[in-house]
Amino acid sequence: MNSEVTDLPTLALSDVEVKEPNGKIVKLNPEGVDLKSTMVTNRRKLAVCFIGIFCCYFYYGIVQETITRGKYVSGDKTEKFTFTLCLVFVQCIINALFSLLVIRIRKPGADATPHKLYAGCSISYLGAMLASNSALRHVSYPTQVLGKSCKPIPVMILGVLIGGKRYNIFKYLFVTMIVFGVALFMYKDGKVTKSIDSPLIGFGEMLLLVSLTLDGVTGAMQDRMRGYHSTNGQHMMLNVNLWSLLYLALAIALTGEVFEFIPFAQRYPVLLPNMLLFGVTSALGQVDIR
Repeated sequence: MNSEVTDLPTLALSDVEVKEPNGKIVKLNPEGVDLKSTMVTNRRKLAVCFIGIFCCYFYYGIVQETITRGKYVSGDKTEKFTFTLCLVFVQCIINALFSLLVIRIRKPGADATPHKLYAGCSISYLGAMLASNSALRHVSYPTQVLGKSCKPIPVMILGVLIGGKRYNIFKYLFVTMIVFGVALFMYKDGKVTKSIDSPLIGFGEMLLLVSLTLDGVTGAMQDRMRGYHSTNGQHMMLNVNLWSLLYLALAIALTGEVFEFIPFAQRYPVLLPNMLLFGVTSALGQVDIR
């Protein structure tokens, strides 16, 4: 018996409008989701994330400058904080714990990203944090913030070179406007002046440039992981910080910094609570971003 198969017309999926019993018309997408309620929910999430990021990193900056530039006085002796490795080590521990907690709550599923990518990404991630925290011993926090405002430049350049990304002309225009605005703010009314003998770029500014470059490398590598392996943000945060802890533990052991840090922390008990607060604000800010 021969059977004939006729081609059925293909239905194009598009948004539809449904009238509810109360007379209200609701617009649904092909999956049956209310578009208006989804937009409202997304806007609320955006507002919550914006407030969370702003508050966390605002206080993060205050605590960071308090730790790195504060004066530690014991009797007639005044000391400075020079334990950047230990500071970032505590920060990475808290970041890892927060990301693990979020993974347990949200259950994003298995992670298929190769560990060698996390190991490589953590090097640039860790280097950027160390350079940024070390720079604060040589420049003020406002200067660091202004310098970090130029972060889109290395992120875009290295995103093109490493991540293979393409940006439209408006993004290049916006980045140019940001840099121009930062330059105007820094050099307004000739407030930034240097003597003839002083270098154009000091050690603190060099550290900021290193931090910006490594931030760009980190962003490009993370974009590549998302593009090729669909890496979840929380898995990325957890694994990058775990690899960073491994590198930091080796560095602290080799330099012996921990043996000087422990007596310093005992002399100034306020230091440990500030370091914990520093780590918590960093972790919460990263969770809001992701």
